[in-house]
Amino acid sequence: MQSILDALNAQQRQAVEAPEGPTLVLAGPGSGKTRVLTARAAFLLARGVPPPRLMAVTFTNKAAQEMRERIERLVGVSAARDLWLGTFHSLCARLLRREADRAGLNRDFSIYDTDDQLSVVKAVMAELKVDEKKHRPSAVHAVISNAKNALVKPEHFQPQSYHEEIAARVYPRYNALLRANNALDFDDLIAEAVWLLERDEIVRAQYQERLLHVLVDEFQDTNFAQYALLKLLVGKHRNLFCVGDPDQGIYAWRGADHRNVQRLLEDFRDARVITLEQNYRSTQVILDAAMAIIRKNPDRRPTRLVAQRSDGPKIVVRELFDENEEAQYVVDTIAELVRRKAAQPGEIAVMYRTNAQSRALEDAFIRASMPYRLVGATRFYARKEIRDVLAYLRIVNNPADTVSLQRIINVPPRGIGEKTFKALESAAYARGITCLELITSGELEGRAARALSEFGALWQQWIRLRDELNVSQLLDHILQTSGYREFLLDGTPEGEERWANVNELRSVAAEAGDMMLAEFLANIALVSDVDNYDEHANAPTLLTLHAAKGLEFRVVFIVGLVEGVLPHSRSMDDEEGVAEERRLMYVGITRAKERLYLLYPFWRRQWGSNDAAEPSRFLLDLPEALLDVHASIFAAKGKPSAATWDRAAPSSAPARRTRFKPGDRVVHPEFGEGVVLSSALRRDDEEVEVFFLSVGGKRLSVALSGLRRA
Repeated sequence: MQSILDALNAQQRQAVEAPEGPTLVLAGPGSGKTRVLTARAAFLLARGVPPPRLMAVTFTNKAAQEMRERIERLVGVSAARDLWLGTFHSLCARLLRREADRAGLNRDFSIYDTDDQLSVVKAVMAELKVDEKKHRPSAVHAVISNAKNALVKPEHFQPQSYHEEIAARVYPRYNALLRANNALDFDDLIAEAVWLLERDEIVRAQYQERLLHVLVDEFQDTNFAQYALLKLLVGKHRNLFCVGDPDQGIYAWRGADHRNVQRLLEDFRDARVITLEQNYRSTQVILDAAMAIIRKNPDRRPTRLVAQRSDGPKIVVRELFDENEEAQYVVDTIAELVRRKAAQPGEIAVMYRTNAQSRALEDAFIRASMPYRLVGATRFYARKEIRDVLAYLRIVNNPADTVSLQRIINVPPRGIGEKTFKALESAAYARGITCLELITSGELEGRAARALSEFGALWQQWIRLRDELNVSQLLDHILQTSGYREFLLDGTPEGEERWANVNELRSVAAEAGDMMLAEFLANIALVSDVDNYDEHANAPTLLTLHAAKGLEFRVVFIVGLVEGVLPHSRSMDDEEGVAEERRLMYVGITRAKERLYLLYPFWRRQWGSNDAAEPSRFLLDLPEALLDVHASIFAAKGKPSAATWDRAAPSSAPARRTRFKPGDRVVHPEFGEGVVLSSALRRDDEEVEVFFLSVGGKRLSVALSGLRRA
């Protein structure tokens, strides 16, 4: 018993040795929550609790396996053999197979994965004559999934919009088809277990008697159905032991409800609350910054984090010119850290709010021939939506490209199936002409002839416009006339994420200016070369803030810290949405052990346009004493200055003064009158960003440009 408790601090030991009854352990980041949960399980087993009467629940198979291995190391393999340990879904599947007869199921039921579920939704939509072009099957399924997670059955579902009205029609038939196939989806596993326990007193009493203790990891990530399940299982003995941190509740978009912590305290008013405040990961500077961010969230329990480590270096805050310079700063700083042996490449992470932000970073790493690892997402140019849009551009540039044509001829759906395409391709090949020439010949017959003709007319139009529009304008025209934009924007967060990626490609196209389409596509092909990508290399990790949860790194960069990105534009009109974004920032900061870099661009290129960015409100929450800034971000009226961006200029540069400052009216020999947006010293020169009435934004060398004050 002593060995189980030896490695614990006083607060951890208090949690592990807690007497019976409901217990909530509020475990801050880096405070050893996994150690506490596994030690609690080992403690109970060592005290004589039979393994079959102990259930430990977590969220991933990997976490469950790690938990089992830790418990076995503490008490031995045989002592933990019959422990109920696994994910919510695996444990519910086990329960439903045991009680299949009483649940009205065949115990050999299948569990349909996401692709299977979408296939069923599509079949029902076809049966009900619901147009997939107007209502994406994935969006319809998302509504059904949310209803099941809220424990709302088909007959009780009350739609709140026309989109939900469609889902309400699909939901009962979808469920009926699942049962006809003796299948459950992932959401059914938990919902059906809850409904079984609610209606069947015998089964409920059996499991409440059997399970003497229930332990839950990452409790703040539970959804409504999972919390209802836990309440039912512990109804008799009330030995519910939950470990979590409401400040790290960042998964509302996939059903998690951090308010379950408050529900637990209301439903179990005698619950013992133990707070783990000793942090074993980060320096006190990093922890103080994290607490400054999170303490502004409403309705949270006051907590503090105390570092076991020393204070460490200040947090570096930098304003860079745009996302490309931001990415270059990251690459240059990593190279310098590695050169100084301040960190190994594999100890460094670069984090961002949305997947689309990885594009500029990936480009910078590839240009520098610096290996990197991309976690939790597909490489930018390998993402389906990006490959789709590039395929559209390729068939305009090269009408003979049948590979690209096959990819998008029925995306969005146009009634041109695989069989039709193969017949078209074979016929064109036999006649020695392109598919476009055959489509527009007027000779096609059959059901798909009209759809092919309409697509061919669009294709010809795009080719005619190829020499009249620049790449950016052509891309926007194709997105609009092809229906691809509406195809992506299906009303789901995933659809918005995909469209954000396309918008990032639009920004790349806008930067291309008057570049020829063929040259643009060639450049993309070279940039998307992944020879430098090595998943197993000792390389920096690129990942979203959502994917960073549970990880830790010696050095962390968080980029793109501007309003509309973090906090995200989808959240800015909703108090709870902003609170979740604040929790996301908190999670990102607390991933860092020693060094933290917070970066934001002055100039934001998005959706093909350029705008001055407003730094994230979260930066203003940081105490200036914790920060290393070249110019104060706490400027007049509480807003960061637009002139603080730098490019890691030599240390001697601040001693010199710039000739121009933001707001100066200037005249250029070619571009005419303009206004200075920013100015920075570059070794023996000065570089300015100027907005000209005639041509828009330009970056100029003062020494070479002939720029003068108006």
